[in-house]
Amino acid sequence: MKLMEWRPKLVACLKDYSKGTLMSDLMAGIIVGIVALPLAIAFGIASGVSPEKGIITAIIAGFVISLLGGSRVQIGGPTGAFIIIVYGIIQQYGEGGLIVATLMAGVLLILLGAFKLGAVVKFIPYPIIVGFTSGIAVTIFTTQVADACGLTFGGEKVPGDFVGKWMLYFHHFDTLNLPNLIVCLVSILIIAFTPRFLRKVPGSLVAIVLVTAGVYLLQTLAGVDGIPTIGDRFSIRPALPDAALPALGWETIRELFPAAVTIAVLGAIESLLSATVADGVIGDRHDSNTELMAQGAANLLAPLFGGIPATGAIARTMTNINNGGRTPVAGMVHAIVLLLILLFLMPLAQYIPMACLAGVLVVVSYNMSGWRVFRALLKSPRADVVVLLITFFLTVLFDLTIAIEVGLVIACVLFMKRVMETTEISVVTDEIDPSAEVDIALHEEHLLIPRGVEVYEINGPYFFGIATKFEETMAQLGDRPRYRIIRMRQVPFIDSTGIHNLTTLCQMSQKEKITIILSGVNPEVHRALEKAGFCELLGRENICPNINEALERVKQ
Repeated sequence: MKLMEWRPKLVACLKDYSKGTLMSDLMAGIIVGIVALPLAIAFGIASGVSPEKGIITAIIAGFVISLLGGSRVQIGGPTGAFIIIVYGIIQQYGEGGLIVATLMAGVLLILLGAFKLGAVVKFIPYPIIVGFTSGIAVTIFTTQVADACGLTFGGEKVPGDFVGKWMLYFHHFDTLNLPNLIVCLVSILIIAFTPRFLRKVPGSLVAIVLVTAGVYLLQTLAGVDGIPTIGDRFSIRPALPDAALPALGWETIRELFPAAVTIAVLGAIESLLSATVADGVIGDRHDSNTELMAQGAANLLAPLFGGIPATGAIARTMTNINNGGRTPVAGMVHAIVLLLILLFLMPLAQYIPMACLAGVLVVVSYNMSGWRVFRALLKSPRADVVVLLITFFLTVLFDLTIAIEVGLVIACVLFMKRVMETTEISVVTDEIDPSAEVDIALHEEHLLIPRGVEVYEINGPYFFGIATKFEETMAQLGDRPRYRIIRMRQVPFIDSTGIHNLTTLCQMSQKEKITIILSGVNPEVHRALEKAGFCELLGRENICPNINEALERVKQ
């Protein structure tokens, strides 16, 4: 991708920027910054890092994505989709390993944009996206059960896998803390009912303010104990840390590369999906390659300050649009608002109950689950249902990296199977009706197939899945004609396996004194055959533009 082609949306938006647009962006940025605060804290803690690192990610990544991105209204920051990946990396490699993986993911995202692969990401099958998104939602809910119920494990380490977590929960369910559970349920109810009364104010913020104030009063005035807060577990530092580059070694890079690929793919999918949804609302069109490069730059810069992976956030982007944001300035204002909160108000976050944050994430997981879409996809063709369920269960029971890899492989295999089923190979041994060749009757005489001639027609792409099918079709006839005409007018492309198949067929036919003639080869297929040297083997005179000339060649 040429440097001149990387044109952030901000450049175009500033050409006709007005005072009215500025005021709209300022108001939207302030509201989105307030909305992003509780989510950034919750995502940071759930990912296994301190709460301020979630905010640092939203500040740095959010500013860079708006500054350099290809969408007018995209809001970037930490999202729930990364919780499971980040938590797993920290458990195995520590925060240093997470920084390395995020940096590598940033490089991969920049390369995706530089090589103009933004459109390719959109081709990932929808059942895979729904499968791993729903699986992530279930896993996020699972990680919050302990904080929601106030369970204690007596120093026993919480397993990283889904089944292990639930076995531990059931084993220690007798430690259920009822006040903790009530705090969580009240938080969920406030989030659910706030939109009915306050449309402009996010329910998660209302829940955190009201519940935190209520718990503080209960602890100081009524002496209620046993409701842990953020300050009980974390030491909050209200400042941006100094940039630091982790130690990079080949062994570490090799081990973390699969995780980096997962972060990059997931970030690309989520950011482009969010930008596409936003386009439909504001009537604009984002630049997917520029957006990917901005996402990559954000994931290169944020981890240097201790941040976690970031991408476009659909909920915050829609909040931005609904509150009047129309240019990237709103996203930059949102990052500045979060910076001011971090510097001046962050110490107050120590009083937020962990059960309240668990309630926020339970609602996030419910919204992310998309259970209605999941249920609707279960009525899709069987192949799509298989991909959906396999991706979902692999995400929940094993690992998101495995789920995406296996899901993509299965989707590709099923796609090739469908293509192979749509490619038809027919045999004509008596006559060809010209009226059947086009949409109108030509009233021409039928083309008679001379004795000793077989005409094969391939209707569809000639790739490795079809090569064997063609061989089987010829084997079923079992005869040895003097001439074989292969009509390829409906073959849009041919791969190396198809060329190898034709080459082998030509060589064996020459040994059996059978002449092969190709008919109706399109220019692209002809170039591929020419490049492979097949035309010299077959003889250029045996490649004819249509069936009439092919039959004439037989007569000669």
